[in-house]
Amino acid sequence: MKSARLLLLAFVFLLVFVFSFMWLSNKGVFAPRETPFNLAINFSDYWQTGEAEITSYQLKQARYGEIREGKAVLIYVTEPFNTSEQVKSNKTTGSLPVLKLNQTRNFLTGIYPYSIMSSTFFPLEKKKHAVKVSASIQEWCGQVYSQLNNRGVFELLSHSYFEGEADQYLEIEPTHLENELWSIIRLDPLKLPQGSFQIIPSLEYMRLMHIEPMAYQGQGVLRKKNGSYTYTLSYPSLKRELAITFSEKFPYEIQSWKETYPSGGAKPEMLESSATKIKRIKTAYWEKNKKNDTYLYHALGL
Repeated sequence: MKSARLLLLAFVFLLVFVFSFMWLSNKGVFAPRETPFNLAINFSDYWQTGEAEITSYQLKQARYGEIREGKAVLIYVTEPFNTSEQVKSNKTTGSLPVLKLNQTRNFLTGIYPYSIMSSTFFPLEKKKHAVKVSASIQEWCGQVYSQLNNRGVFELLSHSYFEGEADQYLEIEPTHLENELWSIIRLDPLKLPQGSFQIIPSLEYMRLMHIEPMAYQGQGVLRKKNGSYTYTLSYPSLKRELAITFSEKFPYEIQSWKETYPSGGAKPEMLESSATKIKRIKTAYWEKNKKNDTYLYHALGL
């Protein structure tokens, strides 16, 4: 009889403990643990050899209600990051290892060219948000620049030649970033956000479309077909969809992407921007700055 009572008390205590833990977790007392990325066994052999991965793409970019021909380039490289100054570090010890992505797009709109570049610094150690994202757009009318620093809160600084957007500073609660999705794909695509969630659109998109910098409701879906994954991100309120297709096996190479949203003037039409791979190489490009190295640029089809 005594042992039965002890078992009953132990069971009641266990139930109280479990429900108390669930209640406290919902109240935010116990924060969820960060989930480390499941990096591939040969991750270091590919990403930490002192070379960058450079991939060129044939670009079709929607702008001013028309599709423009151009080129895009994705440059991925691992490097040490100085978290206090939030810049590339000259030291490996005491620095945060990151996967940096520089993404460029170049195309013509009539007589004048557009040049778009974004940089995303994403930590390798755990599943966190990007520590820094920046983006700039140059064209003959002027230039704009945005920078997001992750210092516990997202600090967004933006400069523009447009009236009403001249100099802005915002603080946004940390949440998913569209710019960081391109890095998560290369590290551990199964960690891509799925379902319904809050996400900040890419800095370059927000500046191109002059929308308010903030988190919007997004929906993410990851599908596998014919040896490739396609991750689709949609923004119902923006009528925008981004679909990135990449290989199913490490190093999860990005093969193409499509982006659909209203483009044009008073009566914008739904147009599709797209990019398809031309060539991929690995090289320490920062050392290839002589005239004799120009062949590498042409080898990329640029």
